[in-house]
Amino acid sequence: MSAPDFQIEHELMALGHLRIAGVDEVGRGPLAGPVTAAAVILDPDDIPQGLNDSKKLTAKARTRLAAEIDAKAHVCVAHASVAEIDQLNILRASHLAMERAVAGLPVQPDFLLIDGNMIPRGLALPARAVVKGDTRSLSISAASIMAKICRDQIMVDLAQQHPGYGWDANAGYPTKSHKEALQNLGVTPHHRRSFKPVHNILYQEKNVSR
Repeated sequence: MSAPDFQIEHELMALGHLRIAGVDEVGRGPLAGPVTAAAVILDPDDIPQGLNDSKKLTAKARTRLAAEIDAKAHVCVAHASVAEIDQLNILRASHLAMERAVAGLPVQPDFLLIDGNMIPRGLALPARAVVKGDTRSLSISAASIMAKICRDQIMVDLAQQHPGYGWDANAGYPTKSHKEALQNLGVTPHHRRSFKPVHNILYQEKNVSR
C-alpha cells in the first residue's frame, strides 16, 4: 500500500482552493470515552516528513509527528462527549466532533477533505469525502495523527481515575480484558450506555436488582 501524498490537495489548489483542511476522527469503536476529531491545514511548503495513517505509525513516530504538525500547521482538535454519543448516535456524534474541529481552526479553510464516505451535514464549506483518506491524503493523515494522540492521552488520564479497565493500553476499545473489567467492576460514567456490551451489563444489573 502506497503512502499518502499531496495529489488531491494539489489538484484543488490548481482550482484556486488555497487553504485545504484535512479532517478525520478517532474513537467510533470504543465502549468508553469521547469521540475525537481533528482538522489540519498543512503548509504546502513545509510538510512534516513521514506522515501516514496514524494506525500504521508507532507511538513514538506519532508523538514526534504530532509535535511537528502542531508547530508547522493550523490545527484544531475537538470532541463529542459520551452523553452526546448516547443522545445522538456515534455517527452523528463523530460528525459533530468534525464540525467543531473545523469551526475551531485559527484560519478558515476554503476546502475540506473529510475521511470516509460522508460529509457532515453541519459543514457549510466546500468539501469532498475521501474513502480511506488517511492512507491517501497527507492532510487527512495529519488530522488522524492529531486526533489519535489527543484521544489516547484523554484515555490515559481517565485510566488513572478509573483503574482496572486498561484504558491506558486499550483506549476504551472492547478488548477481552476491558469487557471482563466491565463485568467485574461495572459501568463508569465514561462508558457509552448506547453501546451493546455496556447496555447489556446495565440491563443485567436492572434485572438482578428487581
